[in-house]
Amino acid sequence: MALLIRNGEIVTVGSRARADIFVENETVTRIGKNLEASAGVEVIDATGKLVFPGFIDPHVHIYLPFMSTFAKDTHETASIAALIGGTTTYIEMCCPSRKDDALAGYELWKAKAEGHSACDYAFHMSVTKFVEETEAQLRQIVADGTASFKIFLAYKNFFGVDDGEMYQTLELAKRLGVIVTAHCEDAELVARLQQKLLAEGKTGPEWHEPSRPESVEAEGTGRFATFLENTGAAGYVVHLSCEKALHAALAAKSRGVRIHVESVLPHLLLDKTFAERPGVEGMKHVMSPPLRAKKNQAVLWNGLATGAIDTVGTDHCPFDTEQKLLGKDSFANIPNGIPGIEDRVNLLYTFGVKRGQLDLDRFVDAASTRAAKLFGLFPRKGTIAVGSDADLVIFDPEYRGVISAKSQHVNNDYNAFEGMEIEGRPSVVTVRGKVQVRDGKFIGERGRGRFLKREPSHF
Repeated sequence: MALLIRNGEIVTVGSRARADIFVENETVTRIGKNLEASAGVEVIDATGKLVFPGFIDPHVHIYLPFMSTFAKDTHETASIAALIGGTTTYIEMCCPSRKDDALAGYELWKAKAEGHSACDYAFHMSVTKFVEETEAQLRQIVADGTASFKIFLAYKNFFGVDDGEMYQTLELAKRLGVIVTAHCEDAELVARLQQKLLAEGKTGPEWHEPSRPESVEAEGTGRFATFLENTGAAGYVVHLSCEKALHAALAAKSRGVRIHVESVLPHLLLDKTFAERPGVEGMKHVMSPPLRAKKNQAVLWNGLATGAIDTVGTDHCPFDTEQKLLGKDSFANIPNGIPGIEDRVNLLYTFGVKRGQLDLDRFVDAASTRAAKLFGLFPRKGTIAVGSDADLVIFDPEYRGVISAKSQHVNNDYNAFEGMEIEGRPSVVTVRGKVQVRDGKFIGERGRGRFLKREPSHF
């Protein structure tokens, strides 16, 4: 069915205009004033509302075996939550461990998503070891349409790669034109600091942050940048959390290193005191890199406003209260992760745009367009233009609500942002022209999402 959205204020990077949008065959076919609707065309009145390109979360975990358990979401629950929050595309981290076969892992992750996601999706392929067959497997994965890798400079002996493996991955990525995303810490330092603190009887969640302090993240960021510099590869630092790490990334960028930066919602809005709460309340807020001292938030917001930080993701990774309690005797056993796929857009708009920390242009860029450009999805995704997929978010800036686990749609029994008030939310969300969400309720097609094949673009 064709769709006509009338009288909304269309907001894309570099442009704001009050106009109509006509959609047919899953794409935007016309943009203009006073467009006519023939019989059978669904018409949505967007008067008083903002119309954004569908938002893209560049960093989520849905299927994830981790620390003796599994993340709680399915692709159905996570994608519905994403859509209700205005995210129409997510990029999932495909994360086989060092003991797993990479290609088998990739096929497993794809199978978990296929036919189950309500929105479109892509993958970052994690390289958790580099052995004889790795290059051929990665070439096959890139040929299949997954044009970004992920490496972990953390989680020793599980996901983590050593410096030699990092070099091999980046050198191959450069030849293939693939961008490499990286979790930047120092696996050896983290392991040593964990052992030291636990030996001293410091076992609670409040010791998670001291076991992987800001200096460790800054070291990992600088080391990743140095390897990028000496291989010529393009890199992307995921979930950067602190001023020291940002300085390391920006210093590299200033000398011509091809490095990009992502921050995630928890580091913008929560600080380490949340993880210092006693017992399971603190455990709920354990992620890596950890929540930091509050002074870092102003630095991150400023970096986001100026474009020094490119994107805002979530690192969505839901573990429920019972799973968090696996770490009751040792912070090193707490499953790392904070859910956020449903709340990212509303909280970023509320605490960014409405608080004067982000203009609308940078909001759209950071939450949609920049990720589309970096990861080979633009202009199919990340903008509203003739020929682009009709992933549209009609956003009601007058809506008022409160974040609560009681009303969320992720498959988790708590919300790290519990009680935060939001100003604005999506009223209608479409995926390739089909209305999937209306007024906070999923009304669409559960298996509509497609795997997005991408071409390498970072030669």
